[in-house]
Amino acid sequence: MRFSLNWPSLHRLLPAAALLILAVILLPEPAQASDSLDSGDTAWMLTATALVLFMTIPGLSLFYGGLVRAKNVLSVLMQCFALTAVMTLVWVLWGYSLAFDTTGMEAGVVNQSSFIGGLGKALLAGVGADSMTGTVPETVFITFQMTFAIITPALIAGAFAERMKFSAMLLFMVLWSTAVYAPICHMTWSGDGAYFWDKGILDFAGGTVVHINAGIAALVAALVLGKRRGYPGIIPPHSLVITVIGASMLWVGWFGFNAGSALAADGAAGMAMLVTQVATATAAATWMLIEWIQHGKPSVLGIVTGAVAGLVAITPASGSVGPMGALAIGIVSGVVCFWGATSLKHKLGYDDSLDAFGVHGLGGIVGALMTGAFAAESLGGQGLAEGMTIGSQLWAQLIGVVVTVLYAGIVSFILLKIVDSVIGLRVAEDEEERGLDISLHNEQGYYSEV
Repeated sequence: MRFSLNWPSLHRLLPAAALLILAVILLPEPAQASDSLDSGDTAWMLTATALVLFMTIPGLSLFYGGLVRAKNVLSVLMQCFALTAVMTLVWVLWGYSLAFDTTGMEAGVVNQSSFIGGLGKALLAGVGADSMTGTVPETVFITFQMTFAIITPALIAGAFAERMKFSAMLLFMVLWSTAVYAPICHMTWSGDGAYFWDKGILDFAGGTVVHINAGIAALVAALVLGKRRGYPGIIPPHSLVITVIGASMLWVGWFGFNAGSALAADGAAGMAMLVTQVATATAAATWMLIEWIQHGKPSVLGIVTGAVAGLVAITPASGSVGPMGALAIGIVSGVVCFWGATSLKHKLGYDDSLDAFGVHGLGGIVGALMTGAFAAESLGGQGLAEGMTIGSQLWAQLIGVVVTVLYAGIVSFILLKIVDSVIGLRVAEDEEERGLDISLHNEQGYYSEV
């Protein structure tokens, strides 16, 4: 049947059509959770957060656990696991606020807020499901930064492995995360008005905040506690298999550490991932070749330690350098950290049990300084800080390194002495001889059949 619309019928439909159009125009738009939330960025940051937590448990736990003697393996695993729990509480109660509360901060103005945050966000006050940091929920940003606050003190534990009281370790780490980690984090990452931020110091993912900070505290702790019984005799790792598994987990998890620090699923994250892989592989190969040349054989322990050195050194530079800069950083970090973990340690005679200073301290310094040059676009980088030349950027990076070394070293020494005077730092000689697994936890990592 043929349908036709004549003018009288069209005339009757016009008022209804006009009302329909008016209703569509006046209807409110569908509500959105937040105009600035980006689901892609959020999904990536949720993944990156899980990867960084994976670095401590189980990654660092196994890496360190395999390097100690069998009678102390559980003590190392316990330290990493307990720090994951305790540092979470510290971060929620006051750590996040001290690190990221920006009350009183003003670009170009140096005041107390330039060095440490207030307590406006203590107990995560004012943080809700709809709170935002950039394009991701603040809850995700808080948890992501929490994983950094967890792994940093865990790195320090490698320097005093096999001889520090568990209670002393916990007390020291709570004090250290409050008095050392939070201020350095605040100065570096809390934005305009923060001391390091205003100076244009580049630290994309924690070369200063995490690695130099932890490495210097580790060296001080090793010196204050003294050497292990039997050192400098041969104290071989009890399981390199476990160590390699842990190192492999660290390598994978580090993509969350560096690429996640872009706080977005974008080109910066992609470049951070690429340069992380390049620097790590280069440092691992460099360490392997040095050992091969010097000792005639490459070692498994050497190549995994070299990989960690590369991961450390590229961390501050991962958002600033290009692939060729990463290659250079990998080579230099492999050489310097090999020297620090072998020649320097033996020459000076300190017992940095698991080379926390030799790898993290020296690797962080290498990465922080080399960022100053290879961030330049002329050298393939992503660009120096605003208004900087290569010379001024290098000077700014040096300031960041020196201030962190002095502050972390002095305050760590004071805190260790306080803890020692209150509860004592070191286990008794007979406890150290039996092993910390039995002495401190009444357990053993391995049981032999009778």
